[in-house]
Amino acid sequence: MISLWRKLLVLVWCLPLAGCYLLQAAQGQLSLAAKRQPIATVIANPQTKPTLRTRLEYVQAARSFASSQLGLPDNASYTSYVDLQRRYVLWNVFATPEFSVEPTQWCFPIAGCVVYRGYFNERAAERFALQLRANGHDAAVSGVPAYSTLGHFADPVMSSMLEWSDAQVAATLFHELAHQVLYVKDDSAFNEAFATAVEATAIERWLTAQHQLEQLQRWRIQRQRSVEFSALLLATRDQLRELYASPVPRAEMRDRKQQLFGELKFKYLLLKQSWNGYSGYDTWFKRRLSNADFIAIATYQSCVPAFERLLHSVDDDLPRFYAAVRELARQNKLTRQQLCGP
Repeated sequence: MISLWRKLLVLVWCLPLAGCYLLQAAQGQLSLAAKRQPIATVIANPQTKPTLRTRLEYVQAARSFASSQLGLPDNASYTSYVDLQRRYVLWNVFATPEFSVEPTQWCFPIAGCVVYRGYFNERAAERFALQLRANGHDAAVSGVPAYSTLGHFADPVMSSMLEWSDAQVAATLFHELAHQVLYVKDDSAFNEAFATAVEATAIERWLTAQHQLEQLQRWRIQRQRSVEFSALLLATRDQLRELYASPVPRAEMRDRKQQLFGELKFKYLLLKQSWNGYSGYDTWFKRRLSNADFIAIATYQSCVPAFERLLHSVDDDLPRFYAAVRELARQNKLTRQQLCGP
């Protein structure tokens, strides 16, 4: 607990650098720490609902597997539980200029420069997004069920994570622990793609080891849909980048921009037909789209194939993969970008 307070005091000390934003971050982290309970204690409590007990026992098993079989950190992270009593732990704000798909970045003392600002209060996130839009930017707000403090704190399992299937809970745990293996300041795309690649192979191994072959098949189908959805969005993002680089007058560019968003929605309807009508992404499209809506997909997905190729090149051996990625992390950002593409 002393270490926790020291780290939070660093945040408070840095307040002049970022105003009230870091204060709400520190307060949010303190609130989580205050609500944290050891998972073993929650399981042993006779008043714990059987469904929650079963989910947390599943988390314990996946956490043990992560350390013993995947080479992920063996520490206090994800050995405690927080009942948030809300759907998300925080809300991320993404932004771009009106005529650019390149994300706005914000820089902080511990995390470095990242492509989002996270708020523990949804209203605060929406207010900041509104401010960005008033200044001519595109902005989007996205709820986040889990995040990593990169090993600076003992991250808890949160009730927001348990809204999903067992497989998704385990995948999220593997993803967030991967951030503790490696994190490169000022390179969100590299960090997220690495963690996503670890997540993908980890969940395959976990479900296979658990003999949950039906869940594994459902996971593979869902992941293929995710890949196809991401490819659709990234293709539109490339079209927008080309449009913004053209000498088209701003008014015409604005019209063409909205036309591309309309075409994207139509292409999604065609894609759904190949999924037998699966509607899991419908909510994503039921709003006015902007450049900022592409940031999360581009950050998490655009470099994943390169990491998966690297993993296969070392015979899918995770320790060797981690070593190879650490070597890449020591290179300059341009070299890493050449691995991932634009």
